Amino acid sequence: MGHHHDIRIPKTALLGAGLLLALTVFVSATAENGGVIVPEQATENAVSYMSLGFRDRTVGGVEVVNAETGQVLEVFEPGTNGFARSVLRGLVRDRRSRGIESQSPFDLRRHADGRVTLSDPLTGRTIELVSFGIDNLGVFAAYLTAGEKQS
Repeated sequence: MGHHHDIRIPKTALLGAGLLLALTVFVSATAENGGVIVPEQATENAVSYMSLGFRDRTVGGVEVVNAETGQVLEVFEPGTNGFARSVLRGLVRDRRSRGIESQSPFDLRRHADGRVTLSDPLTGRTIELVSFGIDNLGVFAAYLTAGEKQS
């Protein structure tokens, strides 16, 4: 009634699958932060700085706010601004994983060498935004020009 087939999988295919799985786990473990982490001393030489806050809106949007002045810089409507939302989700997820439930602002800096970084003063995590490409860097760099505070 039942047929029994002797199925053999080539050892090279099993080895390849195992290596792919190991590589996936390695990349996931090392890239969980969603960006390049920069030592804190590399963020001290900022030429401009802004403290950014983010507030949820009742209809699913997110307001980007200059945390010092309260000025709304931009509103992310639901389903828009995927890059900025994913960066923020990563920073908030990092806070939550450390048991930090805070709406404290994040620090956005432009450095003398042109780099733009977004950092979380509560966790010490800093993201080099250029690592996501120049267009994505421009999303955050525009906030600095909208309400720049020279340091």
